[in-house]
Amino acid sequence: MSATETYSDTPIKAAITTAAMEARMRKRRAAERRFRVYGQAAVAFSIAALAWLLISIVSTGASAFTQHWVTLDLTVTAQTNASPNDRRRLADALADVFGEVSDEASRRELLQVISASVATADLRAAQNLSEPLQLIVPASDLTDQYLKGHIDPNLPEDQRKITNRQIEWIAALDAEGRVHRRFNRGLFANPDSRDPERAGLASAIFGSIMIVLIASALALPVGIGAAIYLDSFAPQTGWGGRLTRMLEVNINNLAAVPSIVFGLLGLAVFINFFGLPRSIPLVGGLVLALRMFPTIVIASRASLLAVPVSLTDSALSLGASRMQAVFNHRVPLAAPGMMTGSIIGMAQALGETAPLLMIGMVAFVTTVPSSPMDPATALPVQIFLWSGSAEAAWAERASAAIISLLVVLMFINGIAIILRERLQRRRKL
Repeated sequence: MSATETYSDTPIKAAITTAAMEARMRKRRAAERRFRVYGQAAVAFSIAALAWLLISIVSTGASAFTQHWVTLDLTVTAQTNASPNDRRRLADALADVFGEVSDEASRRELLQVISASVATADLRAAQNLSEPLQLIVPASDLTDQYLKGHIDPNLPEDQRKITNRQIEWIAALDAEGRVHRRFNRGLFANPDSRDPERAGLASAIFGSIMIVLIASALALPVGIGAAIYLDSFAPQTGWGGRLTRMLEVNINNLAAVPSIVFGLLGLAVFINFFGLPRSIPLVGGLVLALRMFPTIVIASRASLLAVPVSLTDSALSLGASRMQAVFNHRVPLAAPGMMTGSIIGMAQALGETAPLLMIGMVAFVTTVPSSPMDPATALPVQIFLWSGSAEAAWAERASAAIISLLVVLMFINGIAIILRERLQRRRKL
């Protein structure tokens, strides 16, 4: 012991007393309670926002799944059939039902009670001039909205689109039992139309199916194959390793690129350079395949990285080739995550709108596409088109299309969850 070292006989006092420890414990517990309250408030706010969104959409679009139809007994006389104008023939036949209708303005009002385009087509097919013709036609959008309670009859006549005489005619038809409310099959069976009561989602549904199938057929094998190569076969050292890391960074950056950029790329390459037509599912599928590719690669790589490396090393040490070790041991264990990522990528592609707008899939398509080269539209684009129309019936149908799209997305996500659970149970066995 040196001469400079000294020791003190004074006992060391505790720096923290019992009271101070209890105060700190109370402070930590209070902080924990506050954090729980903040977390619960955040969850409650998220649930409330989602509930408000769903309630607003469902309350607006639920009535679009039903539609009012009107049954009319018309007599096609020789004088009525002699008119070369189909709408005039229909107006004359309707005027015979409502005897007080005589002037042209009243006849035009009467034609607005029903779907005149459907009625004229049925009337055009009438051959017998003496026997009464029974027409069952959809009500016009104004009549349908009025019968559903979306138009207030107590408002002044100049503040609503439906007139007092039309309300009287509708009430007379309803009193005679000629107005019926049915499930709106045309919403899913009919293509788009200028008349809201005839417009449907058939073209958009078939177009979306074709687009997603084409995009999946291209993006799934390429994305999963690229993920397997980058994870297990790409060089990790030297210049090859630098190139691999550069590819990984670029793929991650590609996932963050706005989707409209992929639409611009498709417009420049597939339409302007290769000369493919606009508004066809083939171009839409090619563009959305580019959009799905980085999502599938990232999800598949994350699933592969979750598999222990020791499993591959054990297979290699027992004499298996790298391909056998990867495809017989590593890939099967990563399959649930890869499958989930792929299905989520498909759901993401189904909800994309901006790329499809850039390649011209906003056309007014009145036919159902039968091949990838036929003009078509997609569900998100159809929602965009309908929501931009002024009539209340279009807003109702746009909300119904949103509900249909949400149901499809929930179904796809449900399939992803079920497949993941089954594959995980099979892996445990």
